[in-house]
Order: sequence, then C-alpha cells, then structure tokens
Amino acid sequence: MVYGESNLIGFLPVLEACRAFNIKHLVYASLSSVYGLNDKIPFSANDNVDHPVSLYAATKKANELMAHSHSQMYGLPTTGLRFFSVNGLWSRPDMALCKFTEAMIEKKPIDVFNNGELYRDFTYIDDVIEAVVRVTKIIPKKDQEWLKVNEAIAQSSAPYQIFNVGSGAPVKLTKMIDLLEYQLGVSSIRQLKTMQVGEVTTTYSDVKELFDEIGLRHKYHSTRALQLLWNGLSIIG
Repeated sequence: MVYGESNLIGFLPVLEACRAFNIKHLVYASLSSVYGLNDKIPFSANDNVDHPVSLYAATKKANELMAHSHSQMYGLPTTGLRFFSVNGLWSRPDMALCKFTEAMIEKKPIDVFNNGELYRDFTYIDDVIEAVVRVTKIIPKKDQEWLKVNEAIAQSSAPYQIFNVGSGAPVKLTKMIDLLEYQLGVSSIRQLKTMQVGEVTTTYSDVKELFDEIGLRHKYHSTRALQLLWNGLSIIG
C-alpha cells in the first residue's frame, strides 16, 4: 500500500502540477530494480524492463510510463533517472551497509543472502548529485524521426528520456563485508541464507548514454564509494 500511495497516487499530482504550471523540465527518480529478471549485463537504459521482481520496482516502472504519457499528451519534457545503490553520508540506516556495520560492532550476526553471491553497483552520492544537476540542463525534445524498431526505448518521439546513474563497476557482497571487517577491526558472524524474495543477484549499470549526453565521468568507483561511506559512518557514529 505504501508503494502505491507514494509512487502512484503521489506521482500523478506531481505530473499534473508540472503540466498546469508549464514546467520546463521534470527530472524524477526511478531505480535499478526495474530491470528485474533481465540477465543481460550491464543493464542498458534501452533494455526491456517488463519483468520486475518486486512491487516497488513495478511502481517505479509505472512512474516511467506515467511520465511518458504526459510527455506524449501534453509535451511535458521528462527525464527518469534509474539510480543504482546510492550511498553516502547520512544514507538510510535500513540499507545493508549501515545494518551490517551496526551488527558487527555489536557482535551480532548478519544475514548474507544468496550465500553471498550478490553484486551491487554502489554509486556515491556526490556523483549522483552531479548527474542530476547536469541532466536538468539536458531537456528532451520531440523527435519525429524516432522509431521504436531502432530499439532506442530510453527515448521517444515525445520529449522523454531515461538514463542510468551508476558507477558501472559492481562489487560482490562478500567484498563489501570484507571491507567492513578491515575498517572496523572485527570479524563478522555471517549467516548464509538463500535468495531473498524480490531481490536480484546483480545490478550493473551501463552508463555510456549518460556519459555521452552530459559528459560526466564518475569520480568514485564502487569500492571507493563504499570506503567513503564507511568514513562518513565513522564520523557520525
């Protein structure tokens, strides 16, 4: 219910307000989970995303479709950004890195799903902010030459576009835990478990489209992003 209320019921008034006030460009957050069962890696914004594995991901794909309909019907320029495992100072305490850090300090076990065979494309918040700022200046335009048969589904004949925002360098979950052990000076108590419902084994972003469009080169690859996040956690905790 919460996902539906925030991502569906909540997003529609945003679109309608943009239309009513003639907003020049709407940039909104999607996420990497929309790729779902897609096993082609790295994930391209032009890949099919018809098979999400969680309700949250399904509502995010719905956001993209809702945005496209407003771009098509009303000419509202919209850009969706599919974020990949964003982290940084003041990040959410319910995310794995924060939860693992707290549990390891308290000498409590941590749940390691899929027996540790998980890979995540960690993206540092500074790179995300830079991408958002630059994208706001790249306003999509109508393109009557666009053809779906060209498989450029991240664009449209409407003023609409989709980009991945990731580091393009996934890190294995066990490597993340190893890094935490090194930084904390403790050993983790790892409880190996089967795959968690609604999760995917790998997130891996193809960011070529983003780089080509806005000229951004990330300052922090995934491992460095984790290092910076841990440093932030040590500062505030």
